[in-house]
Amino acid sequence: MRERWETVIGLEVHAELSTASKIFCGCSTAFGGEPNTRCCPVCMGLPGTLPVLNEKVLEYAVRAGLALHCEIDRETRFDRKNYFYPDLPKAYQISQLYRPIARNGYVDIVADGAEKRIRIHEMHMEEDAGKLVHSEFERVTYPDYNRAGTPLLEIVSEPDFRSSAEVLAYLEKIRSLFTYMGISDCKMQEGSMRADVNLSVRPMGETAYGVRTETKNINSLRAIEHAIESERSRQIHVITNGGKVIQETRRWNDDLKTSVPMRSKENAPDYRYFPEPDLPAIHISEAFLQAARESLPEFAEERQARFVKEYGLPENDAARLVARRETAELFEAVVAQGAGAHSAANWLVVHVPHVLKTLSESAEDAHPDASELAELIRRTERGEISRPDALKVLGALLSAETPFGVADYIRENGMAVENDESALEDAVRRVIAANPKAVEEYRSGKTKAIGFLIGQAMKELKGKSAPATVHERMEAALREPPSVTA
Repeated sequence: MRERWETVIGLEVHAELSTASKIFCGCSTAFGGEPNTRCCPVCMGLPGTLPVLNEKVLEYAVRAGLALHCEIDRETRFDRKNYFYPDLPKAYQISQLYRPIARNGYVDIVADGAEKRIRIHEMHMEEDAGKLVHSEFERVTYPDYNRAGTPLLEIVSEPDFRSSAEVLAYLEKIRSLFTYMGISDCKMQEGSMRADVNLSVRPMGETAYGVRTETKNINSLRAIEHAIESERSRQIHVITNGGKVIQETRRWNDDLKTSVPMRSKENAPDYRYFPEPDLPAIHISEAFLQAARESLPEFAEERQARFVKEYGLPENDAARLVARRETAELFEAVVAQGAGAHSAANWLVVHVPHVLKTLSESAEDAHPDASELAELIRRTERGEISRPDALKVLGALLSAETPFGVADYIRENGMAVENDESALEDAVRRVIAANPKAVEEYRSGKTKAIGFLIGQAMKELKGKSAPATVHERMEAALREPPSVTA
């Protein structure tokens, strides 16, 4: 049944900009805070107040438009979008309809092993609304206006998506572009990036669009995937059972994995747009546009190609390193401090994520000192500290509130490998004498048995000798002819 139907999806992505203050006033945009402590008469729209555009919002918007291959409108304007909700105290939102900042862009993605270009219809600037907090104990809803006036970019795609995999690849690409530019942290769990999914279905081969629904403000990739699959199945069920899909706005309930109707779908005339009278038109100069072009960073795909060419890294390792800008920058800083490129890559794509998981910490919250991490990698590679102890030091580096010296930490915690020749020799002899079966297996050709023997020797030495040295001595001892007793 599913193969007979094609899914058609368009996205409206809202990205919260990482400016220090709001779009039209000086209130802080910091996440959280006590309710209604980060708002003022301007962002609450009280009578007699006037908005003033934050120039940094315009700068970020132009950079975003260029990164999305859009045409930048050299004269852009704001409009009033009128609607009445408790989380929008002035009963209108300052947005853009008639002259948005950018149009006609695109993003290239790879999904299900195939490359595809997703067209962007437009991108515009607007202010966010507040939020409503529903009491669990009273039949009361409390408005919190801290978020009201936070600057947003809304990116409206063409209906070019045909699967949830394409949608997720597109969102990951936008997140990568915006975080590399530093214009948004795109933390979906904090609402910094969310998506409205416009979806319809049609018989395979049909060219006319079906009736679409819009599922609002979904703020996790998993929830978006579930919402797409759920709405697709719901619409197919409605049509195949003789019903008609109603154009409407729906709300996704991630706990129940289902959506519910919110209201009939509005169109632009329903919002009674008109030009914002309190804000003049914005004229973007060629100098401003050129400065924005020159400020664009080396993005993930370009950096990945460079890492492969310059450092000789495998494609997979390079891709994992550049997934986050901070990880890519840390890699280059660690290499600059003297660690080998392949060793640094291995630590950052294997050991660091593993240790962070054991610490229950996020990569976004870990900021190890590059020089100290390089020192740890070098000492481990030289066999001056055992691998298990090196991972303990790494855990300390990743969780430390203030930097510390790796060399001092290793010394103070008794982790330095002590290549005591006589102690090493004695330990190897004792292990060989105590494990005749493993010794016989090794000498009969089952060479994997040496791993067990080395492990026993490391226990004897309490990790104070380098594994490579223990391996060398154990091999040499096992090659000696067995002693014969009279």
